[in-house]
Amino acid sequence: MLDGFDLGIGVLFPFARSEVEKDQMMNSVAPFWDGNETWLILGGGGLLVAFPLAYSILMPALYLPIIFMLLALVFRGVAFEFRHVADTSRFLWNISFAGGSTLAAFFQGVLLGGFVQGIKVENNAFAGGALDWATPFALLCGLAVTAGYALIGAVWLILKTDGAAQARARHHARLLLPVVLIFMGIVSLWTPIAFPRIADRWFSLPNLYYLAPLPLLTLLLAGLVWRWLERGHEHLPFLGVIGLFLLGYAGIGVSIFPHLVPPVLTVWETAAAPASQVFMLIGTVFMLPLILGYVAFVYWTFRGKVRAGEGYH
Repeated sequence: MLDGFDLGIGVLFPFARSEVEKDQMMNSVAPFWDGNETWLILGGGGLLVAFPLAYSILMPALYLPIIFMLLALVFRGVAFEFRHVADTSRFLWNISFAGGSTLAAFFQGVLLGGFVQGIKVENNAFAGGALDWATPFALLCGLAVTAGYALIGAVWLILKTDGAAQARARHHARLLLPVVLIFMGIVSLWTPIAFPRIADRWFSLPNLYYLAPLPLLTLLLAGLVWRWLERGHEHLPFLGVIGLFLLGYAGIGVSIFPHLVPPVLTVWETAAAPASQVFMLIGTVFMLPLILGYVAFVYWTFRGKVRAGEGYH
């Protein structure tokens, strides 16, 4: 929701037919991309302050994919600034933008998979190896998130562009929607089979009765998104795909709660001292409304479509 759609633009970048279309794609997220990535900083900083024990365990456990993700974001960010002024080297910045976006999306998925599958902890410290995260499940999650970001990038382009770029984005969205559903289905089956704690959460009674609506709502919403794509809607597919992401992450939350370092440490066991949390809360009360207000202002100011030949540089 906060950064996936503009990473998805980069995933779809190699499939654009012309430099004009690529310009249109990049310009559709030009006012938003850098602000979107500040949520990563806020998330990491918030984890350190509010849950320092979780931070001290998760960071060494997932250090390599985090570094790979950040390096990919560096390449992507540099490409944003240099591509529009480049001439003979533009193709290199195209590769940097597409490759950086795709790798950042992939390693965000790997981080998610490595987190869900669990971290080896002994004496409140990470006790595993540097490559514990590199499992088939985590790699599958990397591919799943990349496909999901491509889908939300496609419906964003439907919302923000017109002409050939919009038509191609609608075609990509129709192709990607079933792919994303297949990935969601595989992950949903893999997790209870591989991790008994998750199977107990979902399939024990009465939990099964309470949680069954989540997959049913996901299928219903996916059907609505397909219908909206077929009928030519522009806003509804984007909102629908956001809904799919919310349902997917709600399922992950159900699977791991209350653990913040699965499957060992809970939210309460990793929390900072009350004084630290109060200090952070005071800052958040003042700063978060300012950040949200600025984000709302930017999205309102740059509302509407980006047409071929238009831009913000």
